Amino acid sequence: MNFKYATTSMMLVLIALSVSITSIQNDAFAQSSGMSITASADGGSDMITISGQTMSQIGNITLKVTSPSGSNLVGIEQVQPDAEGNFEAMFVIGDLWKENGFYSIAASQGTSSYYNLEVSVEVIDGMTAETSTTQSNLGTGMLDQMTGDFNMMMGLSIEADAVIGSTTIGITGTTDKMGMPITLVVTAPNGNVVSVDQVSPDINGAFATDITTGGPLWKQDGNYVVSAQQGEEPEYNASVMVEIEDGVIVPEFGTIAAMILAVAIVSIIAISARSRLSIMPRY
Repeated sequence: MNFKYATTSMMLVLIALSVSITSIQNDAFAQSSGMSITASADGGSDMITISGQTMSQIGNITLKVTSPSGSNLVGIEQVQPDAEGNFEAMFVIGDLWKENGFYSIAASQGTSSYYNLEVSVEVIDGMTAETSTTQSNLGTGMLDQMTGDFNMMMGLSIEADAVIGSTTIGITGTTDKMGMPITLVVTAPNGNVVSVDQVSPDINGAFATDITTGGPLWKQDGNYVVSAQQGEEPEYNASVMVEIEDGVIVPEFGTIAAMILAVAIVSIIAISARSRLSIMPRY
């Protein structure tokens, strides 16, 4: 028997039996996006340097400095990034900086949380403490395949990964709201809620969790819907569907997957038949 071809055919069968479903709002693929900001100051100085980088080409960056109590705006500046997205600004401590403590410096470029960051610098008696602090959420954005235009990734997307016969559904996804937890709800074919979970995205907006199937709530066969919700806006609600039978995952065959499976099965039968013929005695 030709084990090389048999092994290849078996691999094709396994590929055909895997399930991977994605729900996303855009026809897009990942590109670098987001912003980083650094505040630096020498100890005993009256000057703070702000530098950073943005991947957005839309608009200037607004920098606002707020007093430690949060009640006073002591500085504001607008800067335009260069062609590479780099920017820099300086704040000189003046009469408005009367409070001692940590002054917050917020950088914003649009409304997306990917382009809103904040750093702090301690000021005592009008002089800075030694400071070098950075905040960054340079992560992933979206490039529209139809137009070629780069846009910030707005909204939430999820993907379900599972293998036939498994009792675990792997859920992964991304969002541009890094500070808000995501609620995952699994609904059975009859509309009953069988699982509820919460997951928090990381600094890049990515999240992942596993959902275990089986048990008394998973008795009904059919398509189970996994919904992800983060707020009320429709762009932060996404769902995927996984078919369950007898408490385990079954494949969802599309036309291509079915063709791969058929070719793989025919190849195995042909190779097996050829192998039997080759060992028959000759007279």
